[in-house]
Amino acid sequence: MVIPVNTFGESYDITLQSGALDKASEVFDLDRRVFILTDSGVPAGYAERIAAQSKWAHIKRIRQGEKSKCFEVLRSILSDMLSCGLGRDDCLVAVGGGVVGDMGGFAAASYMRGVDFYNVPTTLLAQVDSSVGGKTGINLDGVKNIVGAFYQPRAVLIDPETLDTLSPRYFSEGLAEAIKMAVTCDRELFELIEGCADIKAALPEIIERALRIKASVVEADPYEKGIRRVLNFGHTVGHAIESVNMGALLHGECVALGMLPMCDVSVRARLTAVLEKYALPTEITNTPAELLPFIERDKKRSRGAINAVFAPALGTFEIRPVSTEEIEKRLEMIL
Repeated sequence: MVIPVNTFGESYDITLQSGALDKASEVFDLDRRVFILTDSGVPAGYAERIAAQSKWAHIKRIRQGEKSKCFEVLRSILSDMLSCGLGRDDCLVAVGGGVVGDMGGFAAASYMRGVDFYNVPTTLLAQVDSSVGGKTGINLDGVKNIVGAFYQPRAVLIDPETLDTLSPRYFSEGLAEAIKMAVTCDRELFELIEGCADIKAALPEIIERALRIKASVVEADPYEKGIRRVLNFGHTVGHAIESVNMGALLHGECVALGMLPMCDVSVRARLTAVLEKYALPTEITNTPAELLPFIERDKKRSRGAINAVFAPALGTFEIRPVSTEEIEKRLEMIL
């Protein structure tokens, strides 16, 4: 299956197919120097299978986890790209989850002012969300993704078979991002996840529907000036939880928690049940006083207010500027 993404002259395809990893050379131009970025949590064979299809390849493996999204690791990647003799006509392929995609995209955007970037997401979170749309970046001083660039990939290759090696916890955190899109944009997708007896069997449809939501939103607003902000549902509070807990919770787990105060009561009840069904957290253990300093530094802040996303009913959303005081009240309501 091929899902096109067309964004103001930057068009690319998402290829979704079981076994696609071994067909990368049919989707990517690998007949050149290929710098492959992966991390220690990704099975080594995934990057090696891309390398085997390349004319010349170098595999760079960084440490798994959010702590790698920093200037020091970015510098190491760029230095290796330079040492390998990578030129402007060469490319970077990210093979892994959201951290690898964010770092790889930012490195590709920065090196020689931009080299081709391909994304091979191997986690559910990256497959349904972060691999598409061109958001790249790193963290700074405890603030999530505060430094980065919009840089669209040349192509995205999704092989659902890579999810076979994913732990249950990482599987659930990825599902949180699909739930996020379902709550705001696709009631039927939410009901599919809510009532599903075999989530693994439903995965192809869940991934496809989430990708189509993401593609349509990115096409309408590639630089997040308007409607694309809907994809930040759960992230305003979620990023603060992630920063305060310093890696103890996964990104998708924090997004799951971050959705709860931004829902109306009826939505929250059904959402809580779905999160519990898939072993995602439903209780925020941090106080508003701990979270507010990070919420106040949210990059979506504009003219003293934060552009926050709310879910008044399943499948619908509202984007409006709010004060940190309103967010504090919403947090107090559910604590």
